[in-house]
Amino acid sequence: MKTLLAAALVFGFASTSFADIQDPPANDYGPTRKLGRGLSNVVFGIAELPVQIARVNEREGNSAALSYGVVRGLGRTYMRFHAGLWEMFSFPFPVNQGTYYPILPGQIRHIHGGYEEFPPELGNESKYPYVRKY
Repeated sequence: MKTLLAAALVFGFASTSFADIQDPPANDYGPTRKLGRGLSNVVFGIAELPVQIARVNEREGNSAALSYGVVRGLGRTYMRFHAGLWEMFSFPFPVNQGTYYPILPGQIRHIHGGYEEFPPELGNESKYPYVRKY
């Protein structure tokens, strides 16, 4: 009985002690995600243009949206396209400080100037979960 209890205790300890090693937090960002991110930035990066026009229109008005919104949208489209090309051609290699993280600056640090990981989605789908049927 003692041996069975000791074996169960050792097995239980050994099975839980390797949990973080089996799936580290950085495992979500790998070469396949980098390739997919690059492809989506090249193909759907043009979506930044209407999204930025609409965001500037909400914050600053129509005349700013027609001038500054267009310029900002074109600049962000250019950045997404070239970052996507870079990520498509360098996807097998961890070139961003030894990781596969995105090369565009994140939105957390730069409140209104950063980039999401993937291009914005166009359309009028509601973001509230009570109207979706999955």
